[in-house]
Amino acid sequence: MTPVLVRDQVTWAGYATLSTWGWFLYAWGGILPLLRAEQGTSRTVMGLHGFVMSLGAIVAGLLTVRIVARVRRRGAVRLGLMLVVAGIGILCLAGPPLLTLPAILVAGTGGSIVLNAANPGMSDHHGDASATVLAEGNAVAAGVGILAPAAVGAGVALGLTWRPAALVVVPLALLSWLLLRRVPTDTAALDSAPALRPAGADGSLGLRFWLLATALVTGVGIEFANTAWAADLLAVRTGMSPATASAGVTAIVVGLTVGRLVAGRLALRIAPRLLLLAAMGLTFAGWLLLWTTTSPLVAVAGLVVVGLGISGHYPLGVSLVYAAAGTQGDRATGIISLGIGAFAATTPFVLGALADATSTHTAFLVVPVLVLAVVGFLVAAGPGPAPDREPAPPSR
Repeated sequence: MTPVLVRDQVTWAGYATLSTWGWFLYAWGGILPLLRAEQGTSRTVMGLHGFVMSLGAIVAGLLTVRIVARVRRRGAVRLGLMLVVAGIGILCLAGPPLLTLPAILVAGTGGSIVLNAANPGMSDHHGDASATVLAEGNAVAAGVGILAPAAVGAGVALGLTWRPAALVVVPLALLSWLLLRRVPTDTAALDSAPALRPAGADGSLGLRFWLLATALVTGVGIEFANTAWAADLLAVRTGMSPATASAGVTAIVVGLTVGRLVAGRLALRIAPRLLLLAAMGLTFAGWLLLWTTTSPLVAVAGLVVVGLGISGHYPLGVSLVYAAAGTQGDRATGIISLGIGAFAATTPFVLGALADATSTHTAFLVVPVLVLAVVGFLVAAGPGPAPDREPAPPSR
């Protein structure tokens, strides 16, 4: 039977929390080169900021299960939102890397805690429609984030720097907090204690889980590489000004938004794994278009295709991992957060070091290598069993 997505208070609170972190995450690619220009640092140091943000995902992966055990997913989301606001506030006040790096660590830890608590909460709450709700939620976040790179570019053009665009997370966090308060306090997906042992009798998550988790973190590495370095590549290859190149990253977010909306609908009828394999083909096509051109218009078109391709990596990949983990969504979340943090930390940093040693253009050859790796892991994982989860009753 085709799953049905019922949107309720949990859904909208989840979408708002994803959008809060999504705004800054999609603005980050435009902020990085501007921050580098302010600080007068190398591309390697710029990549170090991306590394530290991803280090926050590792910290969150180590802590989220314990936080959820103590304050449940609802409390974890609230804590994550506070850390995001605090970290970005410090980032906007600080100047040298000695201060901006810790600020990014705080924000990155908070953002990952938000994702680690909100995603399994929505997945558990919506059951067999989890792939659709995760894709749609991330589409909403990307839709909100469409304005973020443009806001960064507009702020620079008006002489206001990138800071006002970054501080938009404050009202978004407040909205998320208010929507979360409207969810009844006895909602199982947010307020129940997490399961502490895996579904398997032998205590293992199984080979398929690990293959899918590896495919997921590798795919997220592709997304981080593009969002963190696309603005620099546009400026180097097409001659765009830094402000215009930062705004041009909006093209990725446009592709992300459209792709996730479409993927959410398709996931009701087509296996998420097959959708991910098709998305890999789009990602490669977009990268090839971007990498081979010096035309600004063609490059931006390539970024749109890249966005369409990477749109399903995270939401569809997460839904596959949660399905393979059974009742152990929180344990799986901790594992994939560690993997995402490690992979996303190393990918932009390696790209930065390669760009300094060769060029940004040459460094981007890492992307098709990662695409091939994702395809290999998905093929090895196989189609898996048919879904059998039922959605939780909607909250009122």
